[in-house]
Amino acid sequence: MSGTPGLSSFVLGDYLIFALMLLVSAAVGVYYAWKDRDQRTSGDFLMGGKKLTALPVAMSLTASFMSAITVLSTPAEVYRFGAIIAFSGLSYVLAMIATSEIFLPVFYRLGITSTYEYLELRFNRATRLLGTVLFIVQTVLYTGIVIYTPALALTQVTGIDLWGAIVSTGLVCTFYCTMGGLKAVVWTDVFQVGVMLAGFLAVIVQSVILQGGIFPIIKDSQDGGSFDMNPLRRHTFWTITIGATFVWSSIYGVNQAQVQRYISCKSLTHARLSLYINLCGLWCIMLCSVFAGLCLYSIYKSCDPWTSGLISAPDQLMPYLVMDILRGYPGLPGLFVAAAYSGSLSTVSSSINALAAVTVYCMDLCVLVWQHWPFLWMAYYSKYNNLMEMYNLYCFYQAVISIFGVIGGPLLGLFTLGILCPFANSKGAISGLVLGLMLSLWVAIGSQLYPPPPELTCPLPLITKGCNFTNMDIHNWTSTILLTEATTPIQHLNSRSVLDKWYSLSYVYFSPIGTITVVCVGLLVSFFSGKDNFNIFQISEFQMTILTSYATTKQGSLYINNKHDRA
Repeated sequence: MSGTPGLSSFVLGDYLIFALMLLVSAAVGVYYAWKDRDQRTSGDFLMGGKKLTALPVAMSLTASFMSAITVLSTPAEVYRFGAIIAFSGLSYVLAMIATSEIFLPVFYRLGITSTYEYLELRFNRATRLLGTVLFIVQTVLYTGIVIYTPALALTQVTGIDLWGAIVSTGLVCTFYCTMGGLKAVVWTDVFQVGVMLAGFLAVIVQSVILQGGIFPIIKDSQDGGSFDMNPLRRHTFWTITIGATFVWSSIYGVNQAQVQRYISCKSLTHARLSLYINLCGLWCIMLCSVFAGLCLYSIYKSCDPWTSGLISAPDQLMPYLVMDILRGYPGLPGLFVAAAYSGSLSTVSSSINALAAVTVYCMDLCVLVWQHWPFLWMAYYSKYNNLMEMYNLYCFYQAVISIFGVIGGPLLGLFTLGILCPFANSKGAISGLVLGLMLSLWVAIGSQLYPPPPELTCPLPLITKGCNFTNMDIHNWTSTILLTEATTPIQHLNSRSVLDKWYSLSYVYFSPIGTITVVCVGLLVSFFSGKDNFNIFQISEFQMTILTSYATTKQGSLYINNKHDRA
């Protein structure tokens, strides 16, 4: 497939840089397969023998969910809606504190491999299976977006082969995950974080040179954020800090991919330290991605490539910028593509490792999934190929946050209910999880069927008056859609129905809706289904039990489970 007209495609140096990134990633897997050839227990393979230290684990935590979506979609988000998303840095802090003080001590001292083992100890096996299924669905959806989106965006701009990029990503990930286990995943993440930062810096430095410094870029991008308390607005200070805190707490607090990393540390102190060091990595990646978005806006403020038809989707903005400003430097476009795919590799390898841990320790589900795993993935990608192309117009940053909100939010509520509310029983847990999932899914689907008006999304103006086209046929259906939307009368907010306003709720609030619903419903059902055993003062007894040795914790959790479910 050819790249975007008017821009040069990849040259030999670009392909060499990209291939080198894949080769180094695979080599790490070979190294740890050879080094640990005498340690082949599942604990060593999935948990790194619990000998990892804080620094590599911290960098791995950063890489796991700073995927190609961060490299491609976050700058596009800033370009279209402004830099208010930078307030996510505050939500990182709140999420790390919650994880470090609430979830980490419980999971680490239990000595478990899968977070969903806790649900069986605390509630029952049905709760564990339901939580595991939801995690698998969430991970498969997220991983599919992470693999396919950058491949599609980069293919249409740089000209690299779509399925060649997808297959190479999958094969390299599978290879080093299978060969080296968690240690290989962690250390490849360390390497890939470096590649991601190098790719960002190449774009930022060249943009600063072209625009004459940092301050002209900031001056061009002074459309700031809002401190409006309206929860219907897409992004405000409050939606970003409060809503995103729930999202990131669900990722770091209870998501198997992250928990599996910090509980593989050699001590609780190293595990806690890894979370806080990881904050520095998150801030660095966020700062780079936000500033890259400001560079996009500064360079294309007078000629938007999307509305002018030079590209067909916002997620192609960064690859377009790279091929535009770095084409005279062979190898640098390849470095940026390597950065995007490093994000994909780190996320996919984390997902593979996490799914392995969850299914191995949940044998009822393992047999069905593992026997048909290759066929399920092939079917998944082939069936949703056209669907993902259709969604390419949709903001993938929002899609990812919505997935973690709709599924991760209720899961966060389930674990919160178990840890902070020891008087809750399994009936309350399952009821809350189901209702929380239904409610968050309802508002998420409704928001897509009935999208909010522009006065709530507040997009920045995208201008094409500075474009110098010699061929007027260069526009495509994207610009036609935007023109139609621009000339359509805007419906006033006051005339919208209650249901329309419900569907206009900011997508960042999907996670709090699910979490709060699970906790509230879980407590109510637990109260009415087990009044005789309901005693709020058991909380001290429970907290003391879970913070003792693994054997004592297991017995104590099973005791509480039997006590509350015997009716």
